Amino acid sequence: MRDYERELHSGESGEKFAAFYALLREYNEKFNLTRIVDEKDCYVKHFYDSVLGESLFPQNSVCAEIGSGGGFPSIPLMIVRKDLTFTLIESVGKKCEFLRAAAEKLSLPAKVLHMRAEDAAHEETLREKFDVCCARAVARLNTLSEYCASFVKKGGVFLAYKANAEEEIRQARNAFRILGLQQESVLQADLPNGEGKRTIVVCRKTAQTPQKYPRGQGKERSRPL
Repeated sequence: MRDYERELHSGESGEKFAAFYALLREYNEKFNLTRIVDEKDCYVKHFYDSVLGESLFPQNSVCAEIGSGGGFPSIPLMIVRKDLTFTLIESVGKKCEFLRAAAEKLSLPAKVLHMRAEDAAHEETLREKFDVCCARAVARLNTLSEYCASFVKKGGVFLAYKANAEEEIRQARNAFRILGLQQESVLQADLPNGEGKRTIVVCRKTAQTPQKYPRGQGKERSRPL
């Protein structure tokens, strides 16, 4: 297993994480990107947490991230994995401004789209075009899978970053079946310094997602599959 703690603080990666943290602090004063601003906490709960799943991204993956917010897990992943490219889909304009600034400052291969996931998923240029679609702290798993499944090409993977997800996984089984997803594995890990447990749910796209999904108009949250 890679020494993520070392990579966060040394070499070229360490320099980029330091620059990312400084930019996050700067923009957070204006845009309220995250409640976690202490440097030590940010490195553990945002940066380390994000790179925990890097082994789940196949080499040279073309990735989508839904609800990018402050750029987690996408930006830390691109720092440690230069082979990954990302399309970041975020509905809040100010957060998109930050994401574009971070991608430019850190020279990362990221495209930022100011769109709602439920609208973007029906765009021909985006639907079922990605090797991986991931999201962190966006919605419960049954809702999140509806937002994300349509972006993943058949044979690709949907990765959901979660804390304790046992109940959510049970509740999402029907959604997985409807959306053409099959749960493949669950990665569980502990954050350093006893900061908590993390879960990444891995779902393989085994069939095309029916065209009507995601449904839009808030139905993904109000009436989850």
